[in-house]
Amino acid sequence: MDVYDITIIGGGPTGLFASFYAGLRGLKTKTIDVLSELGGQLTALYPEKYVYDVAGHPKILAKDLAKNLAVQAQLFKPSVVLGEKVVGFERVENNILKLVTDTGTEHYSKTVLLALGAGACVPKKLDIDYDHNLDGNALFYAVKNKEKFRGKDVLIIGGGDSAVDWANEFSQIAGKVTLIHRRDQFRAVQTSVEEMFRNKVEVRTFHEMKQIVCNGSSTLEKAVLFDNRTGKEETIPCDAILINIGFVINLDFLKSWGMIMEGNAIIVNEKMETNIAGVYAAGDICAHTAKLKLIATGAAEAATGVNFACTYINPTAKAFPGHSSNLNLSI
Repeated sequence: MDVYDITIIGGGPTGLFASFYAGLRGLKTKTIDVLSELGGQLTALYPEKYVYDVAGHPKILAKDLAKNLAVQAQLFKPSVVLGEKVVGFERVENNILKLVTDTGTEHYSKTVLLALGAGACVPKKLDIDYDHNLDGNALFYAVKNKEKFRGKDVLIIGGGDSAVDWANEFSQIAGKVTLIHRRDQFRAVQTSVEEMFRNKVEVRTFHEMKQIVCNGSSTLEKAVLFDNRTGKEETIPCDAILINIGFVINLDFLKSWGMIMEGNAIIVNEKMETNIAGVYAAGDICAHTAKLKLIATGAAEAATGVNFACTYINPTAKAFPGHSSNLNLSI
């Protein structure tokens, strides 16, 4: 069997930086991701959004950040497996970890780093009946191309960072932007919420969607909203609807492996070690007392996990290899 030093499960920003850093440490590396392209949520959910909290970039489009991370990760030519979900996990002879994917393929590794982000999640759907011919044409759960919204009357549903950020973004290019939220408290960053109220966004709190109305050709025409305090209904015209009401996440497979969890996160120590020997976790999927869910801290956790994976594989290895600028690398 072909045994890797480290297998990284997850091809988002944390997983990609882990792959690069594993190469930096000279580890034979494999990355497995359920998506068909690298980048995780950066490419799957908000490729056209700017990211502002990455060191060295005043701002950068999510898709460009994903591209840069993927190029960096490929410097040491790791093996990359896309479109496969890891479903099986067990320890076999010589303390090797066997991973089995939903295709039945077996992968063998001395260590594993879990960089699953929020998990294999799918957007929560609207709990109403509507013509699903609208999906991807006039009704969206993620924005792949913001130009589709230019000049249109856009209705956004949600109260988190994604909904508020897109309301601010579309206020500059759309014809009209209306945001509805079922409460009057927002989960988004406060400065973004304040910006939204300054921008040309019509914000309606305590409002929910009741009906989506199409014309005879399955073209979006209007939406029926209702005030959840009074039940009063109102109809507004709209050309596009963006739904950002969260995600459905199922991490039961991790619990079946014997992983100790805290909610939807894996408990790790200061070395990013899980309760299973040789298995590490980094990024949004892990929890510890000083946890901050940022791309920047995910990268730091990835480096920490990889370095201590090195000492697990070879107890004589140093956890800190020295600064990259001092290493003799041929890349």
